[in-house]
Parts: sequence; C-alpha cells; structure tokens
Amino acid sequence: MMIVQVNYTRPDMPKADWEARYTDDRARQFLAVPGLHWKIWLDGEADRRAGGIYLFDTRAAAQAYVDGPIVARMKANPDITDLQIRIFDVRENMTAITNGPVPGLAMAAQ
Repeated sequence: MMIVQVNYTRPDMPKADWEARYTDDRARQFLAVPGLHWKIWLDGEADRRAGGIYLFDTRAAAQAYVDGPIVARMKANPDITDLQIRIFDVRENMTAITNGPVPGLAMAAQ
C-alpha cells in the first residue's frame, strides 16, 4: 500500500468563493482513479493550505496518479501555489496496530 500526500496554498479569496469550487462532481472523479482506495480532503483555513491524503494499492498506481491528468491540472492551475506531492510506503504493521484505515490490515494486528 502507498500513500500520496498533496499539499498546496490556495488563493487568497473569501472562503465561500473557495468552497464553491468543491462540488460533489469534483469528489466523484476520484472514484474512477485506478488503484485508489480513498482520499481524505484537507483544508487549513488559517494558512490557506489545502490538499489530500490518498491510499493506493501499489506504487505504480500512485505514480500513475501523480503523473496523470488530475495532478497535471493542479500543476497548470495558476490559483494553486507551493504545490508539494510526495509518495510514501505504508508501514503496514505499525498502521495495523494503530487502527489505520488500510484495507486488509485489521487482521494483521491480531
């Protein structure tokens, strides 16, 4: 299992204007990303930092997402600055012990 962490600074605009961009359709596009189990959406209102945490089956699926069209649109979006993207291995045993939401790990901790 692999985690992709994406963080960026969103534009300096009223929160209501920024929130209007987060539609159900925007979230639904992630249901079709190959190898993606889930995405957690992040928003730090005080410092305008936003992003997501993604769980993928494999490094290949994580890398394909990072190299794919969703991230390409983020990179091309002038409203997004300080974009940072990282791929991490999941420490499965430790994650299972701490009840991390990773499919198939719950039995490993028992």
